[in-house]
Amino acid sequence: MDGAGGPGEGPAQEALQSLSRRLQVQEKEMELVKAALAEALRLLRLQAPPTSLQDPGTLGPPRDSSPAAPPGLPPTCSPSLVSRGTQTEAEMEVEASPGPPGLSNGPPAPPGGSEEPSGTQSEGGGSSSSGTGSPGPPGILRLAQPPQRIDAPRRNSSSSSPSERPRQKLSRKAASSANLLLRSGSTERKKGTSQALLGCLLCTQHCANPSTSSISFSPHDILGGRGGKDSLSSPGGPGSRRSNYNLEGISVKMFLRGRPITMYIPSGIRSVEELPSGPPPETLSLDWVYGYRGRDSRSNLFVLRSGEVVYFIACVVVLYRPGGGPGGPGGGGQRHYRGHTDCVRCLAVHPDGVRVASGQTAGVDKDGKPLQPVVHVWDSETLLKLQEIGLGAFERGVGALAFSVADQGAFLCVVDDSNEHMLSVWDCSRGTKLAEIKSTNDSVLAVGFNPRDSSSIVTSGKSHVHFWNWNGGTGIPGNGMLTRKQGVFGKYKKPKFISCFVFLPDGDILTGDSEGNILTWGRSLSDSRTPGRGGAKETYGIVAQAHAHEGSIFALCLRRDGTVLSGGGRDRRLVQWGPGLVALQEAEIPEHFGAVRAIAEGPGSELLVGTTKNALLRGDLAQGFSPVIQGHTDELWGLCTHPFQNRFLTCGHDRQLCLWDGEGHALAWSIDLKETGLCADFHPSGAVVAVGLNTGRWLVLDTETREIVSDITDGNEQLSVVRYSPDGLYLAIGSHDNMIYIYSVSSDGAKSSRFGRCVGHSSFITHLDWSKDGNFIMSNSGDYEILYWDVAGGCKLLRNRYESRDREWATYTCVLGFHVYGVWPDGSDGTDINSLCRSHNERVVAVADDFCKVHLFQYPCAHAKAPSLVYGGHGSHVTSVRFTHDDSHLISLGGKDASIFQWRVLGAGGTGPVPTTPSRTPSLSPASSLDV
Repeated sequence: MDGAGGPGEGPAQEALQSLSRRLQVQEKEMELVKAALAEALRLLRLQAPPTSLQDPGTLGPPRDSSPAAPPGLPPTCSPSLVSRGTQTEAEMEVEASPGPPGLSNGPPAPPGGSEEPSGTQSEGGGSSSSGTGSPGPPGILRLAQPPQRIDAPRRNSSSSSPSERPRQKLSRKAASSANLLLRSGSTERKKGTSQALLGCLLCTQHCANPSTSSISFSPHDILGGRGGKDSLSSPGGPGSRRSNYNLEGISVKMFLRGRPITMYIPSGIRSVEELPSGPPPETLSLDWVYGYRGRDSRSNLFVLRSGEVVYFIACVVVLYRPGGGPGGPGGGGQRHYRGHTDCVRCLAVHPDGVRVASGQTAGVDKDGKPLQPVVHVWDSETLLKLQEIGLGAFERGVGALAFSVADQGAFLCVVDDSNEHMLSVWDCSRGTKLAEIKSTNDSVLAVGFNPRDSSSIVTSGKSHVHFWNWNGGTGIPGNGMLTRKQGVFGKYKKPKFISCFVFLPDGDILTGDSEGNILTWGRSLSDSRTPGRGGAKETYGIVAQAHAHEGSIFALCLRRDGTVLSGGGRDRRLVQWGPGLVALQEAEIPEHFGAVRAIAEGPGSELLVGTTKNALLRGDLAQGFSPVIQGHTDELWGLCTHPFQNRFLTCGHDRQLCLWDGEGHALAWSIDLKETGLCADFHPSGAVVAVGLNTGRWLVLDTETREIVSDITDGNEQLSVVRYSPDGLYLAIGSHDNMIYIYSVSSDGAKSSRFGRCVGHSSFITHLDWSKDGNFIMSNSGDYEILYWDVAGGCKLLRNRYESRDREWATYTCVLGFHVYGVWPDGSDGTDINSLCRSHNERVVAVADDFCKVHLFQYPCAHAKAPSLVYGGHGSHVTSVRFTHDDSHLISLGGKDASIFQWRVLGAGGTGPVPTTPSRTPSLSPASSLDV
């Protein structure tokens, strides 16, 4: 059965429906304000003295001639109040009268019909494009029918003079607003009732007598409130996020970008204050990081004295200890230095093999304020930071750095990413700058001290090799001098890039360039024809050239036996060179791993190779190489966890679909999707997995054979979510064409047939969840709607959202809902939270935000300003989070940094370090600040 709308719908019809939805939102807000004013009127009548306030000269019917009030409403009255100000004085008379029989919030509903006007009003403040309105919860905004008055005279124009008609009409409107409420307000709402009534009367007087002085007032002046704040929140400007309980206390309303979002409180919750409000007892500890940043960085792979391999990805420096088998269970372990607040760009290892220097890029905080790049010097054994170098001295980021060798690593040279690529020398022990100079306007790719002479520094990059002489200035900060000598290519072709170099034991220097050549630079005396400073001085010149690779040379490595290794880009070859650049041995890296990016020498003949496709390989030239660390190469979005194994699946913009073994910390398999994968979900049997692509196409693959068993296309918009029902009988597919496609699924998950469509969202689908019985769906959209669907009943939109307040959900990944509204931070624009996931034991909820953080909240999270535990490490927006089947781990995906973090969940009684994350952004814990 197809749930699509009628074929006659066209652009004109859609425009009318859009206008109708906007009108519904505005009417709803008007009713809320009217209700507040009416409550103030009612409370003032209750507090008024029994003596009559009616002016003897007031025209109108006597009190006893007024119709009787409906049951449950206070008796009517006709107060006459005087509002006196410093400059204006206004006298008004208001006659309150009951509304017509059957008064309700909106037009009278037919028997069994809906209270709301046409257009289904969603909880998010939007409305659907078809169907009738949804009734509100029973007992609110409805009035009992008043007794029928057979002989009651009908008020007509003869009862008052023409000059009194506008005043009486507005008076009746103000008085009838009281009929919107059935329950008395709380003690807090009784404060400021005089101001509320005064504002209402002033408004009425101004409308009835436009000639009177202009009166200006704000909602705060009318509503008053506690502590100078509004009693009721109203939509603020773009980016505001406020919340209030409605007057009946059965729903919560919050605002995103000024749009109201109403969420009904489950009947089992007597008071929101009874819900847990503190941070969760569970904590997270970073267990494993998948991936390596080889795609766009250099100086990123070294071996420490302890035998650990050190590299980086995102904001984390990983210390990996290879085990007995590459990537096998128990085959290795990881430790992590997490002191950086933005992406790490380069590494250098101290000559002692223990200390490490790591440089990070500049970033921005939550408010867009720039954060300064810096270099951390830290101990790889204790993971403690020893020195912070250059805070405020670098621009944009740290591009390259190196320790001196001849003096046991006393100095550190750094090149930043500014336009001038400033070269500076620092005292490692004191953290002071000894010298600084503008390097070049061209990019600098490598820097290093001559291992035999710390006064000699070499830099290379785009179209240059520079040889620097450093005068230390007797150790006085800032008193040192750097002078440059430019490498002369002479008769040799000048390459576009000199990407790497290495110092030979005899003092010569080898460089690798973009032409695939290895150049040998030797010392020589310059003559007057040679560009340089100071006439005949010692400089470096090219003494030999060898064509080593097809395409660029990305890495050179000096081995312990004096031979040199070179790594090629286009040809992916790893070549060992002897004296005189004679090729001794070579090996080729498999194409699916990419080109060679970095080389490090391990114990014995073992080599570690980093590749441009973010993989770390381990092996030797004779036996070949196998991967120990693998990762994605582009932005990640799709994530799902296996229903009963510690496995998970990821996909993204690199078009790779990867299944990961969470126990062995290894890639189980990967396939090329040929298109961008954005979402995925396992069938409850675990036998198949559904993957949604960016073209409206979705696939079902067998997880064992990796064969595609189903290939279907729904529309031409990208798919944002796919989700199997708990019993596996249905598959829901949320699209950017605003529809949810429902498919019936065979018992093994291999076959699917269209069951229907859920049509009603006014924007693209972002998240959806199935109920535990597999019959209903809760969905969110890009315009912050919350809609509910009866799938088993024919993909029907549930127009009475109040009846869904107690429904239990098999998963909770929707970012909007009563149980999770406390996770939203203040000032949110509606896109600050990318993903959310409730644990299977329903104790905690994890949140992925747009500020590189993972949050852990208690569940349910229905408190304003709910506190959370905040975890950093990602260097880009966190796109998705999911718990494993047994809640032992949490998986999080980085966006642009292409990283995958596996966090261990430590229980309330568990042991383990509670991470202290340096705040890249102002702390988001408390995660939200709502005005309730």
